[in-house]
Amino acid sequence: MSKTIIYQVLPRLFGNQNSTNIPNGTLKENGCGKFDDFNEKALAAIKKLGATHVWYTGVIEHATQTEYKGICKDHADVVKGKAGSPYAIKDYYDVDPDLANNVKNRMKEYENLIERTHLAGLKVIMDFVPNHVARHYESDARPAGVRDLGEDDIDAVSFNRDNNFYYLPGQQFTPCKNSGAKKAYVENPAKVTGNDCFSASPSMYDWYETVKLNYGVDYNNWRYKDFFPTPSTWEKMRDILLYWAGKQVDGFRCDMAEMVPVEFWDWVIPQIKNVNPDIIFIAETYDPGQYWMYLNNGHFDYLYDKVGLYDTLKAVIRGEQPTSNITHCWQQHPDLEDRLLNFLENHDEQRIASEFFAGNAEKAMPAMLISATMSKAPVMVYFGQEFGEPGMDEEGFSGLDGRTTIFDYWSVESVRNWVNGGKMDGRKLTAAQKELQKRYSALLNVCQKEKAIGEGAFFDLMYCNYENQNFDSTKQFVFLRKQDKDLLLIVSNFANEEANITVNIAQHAFDYLQIPEGKTYEAKELLRGEKATMTLAPEQPIAMTIAANSGVVWKIKL
Repeated sequence: MSKTIIYQVLPRLFGNQNSTNIPNGTLKENGCGKFDDFNEKALAAIKKLGATHVWYTGVIEHATQTEYKGICKDHADVVKGKAGSPYAIKDYYDVDPDLANNVKNRMKEYENLIERTHLAGLKVIMDFVPNHVARHYESDARPAGVRDLGEDDIDAVSFNRDNNFYYLPGQQFTPCKNSGAKKAYVENPAKVTGNDCFSASPSMYDWYETVKLNYGVDYNNWRYKDFFPTPSTWEKMRDILLYWAGKQVDGFRCDMAEMVPVEFWDWVIPQIKNVNPDIIFIAETYDPGQYWMYLNNGHFDYLYDKVGLYDTLKAVIRGEQPTSNITHCWQQHPDLEDRLLNFLENHDEQRIASEFFAGNAEKAMPAMLISATMSKAPVMVYFGQEFGEPGMDEEGFSGLDGRTTIFDYWSVESVRNWVNGGKMDGRKLTAAQKELQKRYSALLNVCQKEKAIGEGAFFDLMYCNYENQNFDSTKQFVFLRKQDKDLLLIVSNFANEEANITVNIAQHAFDYLQIPEGKTYEAKELLRGEKATMTLAPEQPIAMTIAANSGVVWKIKL
């Protein structure tokens, strides 16, 4: 089984060639990418990078300050940015009109994108946002006979098992944002805000643009779970998943999955997999204490590993923790590491090259090597990461925060130069950007091709190198991967200078991985093509040189 490599991309930004970039600019001023920008050349370039899956982020129709004929814009007091948050869903059964060349034909354009992606040899992942919706949710694209969310709610009570929303009876919603609109936003009674904020006056730090969905958990009664008979929200959300699964998507990235009761996932995921056994479910998770529950009882295929490997690698890159701490990540979840999705960037996190993270994309390469090769689990790359996109634009609502905006109409310079009017020739990229992309592509394609990475066993060699005077356990990290006769020796160097090191391989590694002892082999370094002779024996350290902020993958055929 080849390694799953996910390329996350915002269609709103990917193909936008408009370089105007006015802070808080409108669609007309700043432009917007389209589904059709992912043409055959674009998809071939993504595949060439090494991706197996594309996560098209922000596809479902969401709240926005842009108006279309037949689609009302949302009140500015409850929309983040001119474009709006992709996670404030306005219609679960429709796609974002911004992304279509022909708005009336928008669903067909998305279906065509799915088909093009498959023809390019890639799979499609889309968002499923189960915890919250836009404050003004109304589906005009729902199939005949489908009751809308909230349509049958009893809003005179705070909780009812079959209500789709939670209410604050007798209280009127008070927006924390004053856009100066002539007509006030009215919501009476107030609905509970998406981040479990039971206040009619959420703050700017709350998810004030969203409302919480009710899965039958009574927050006013010690979180009593009223799940029988099946709550209305469960059935409506199942039908939404089935609707999109019917369009041949290959997976769902489930936003804030831990804020939805695991019992719902236990009920719904098997039903979707009964229709398509190969469809995958990825949960955005942040509580390691619940990992087992959402994997086993919740039936998720993969979970975010944000608070484990991501946070540790970020700290190592920044010089705040030693590389030896990376060992603790897999030791905390020794039976789960192959089901924890690894990444160094996504839409929620700061760009590596930003001044808020490392200030230099090169510094992340040893971490990227570990993230991509340490387990069988998927690894994810965020569009522009492969060029060292700094994310230091002050786009509007997003502000100068080291992230690429998900709220504003904008274009990303590095990506714009790569796309280059749809040519995908990268001629406008700098030499440094081209070199970084080359390094990412080499690594990701090695991950795809090598069975030892996608299927093999893992062995951490740090413990037998702590006292090695020719190895810095605060700056280097080393481990083995093995499948059949293929042995990979993988070493990362986080130091800012070249490292001449030796690596010890413990006796236990020879026993555990069944490596013949005392034999000499020809080894090939897979990222750069270098060759060397290596003798594998417990008493025989292996010498090598690793460039600054880099790493090596030595392959030995046993």
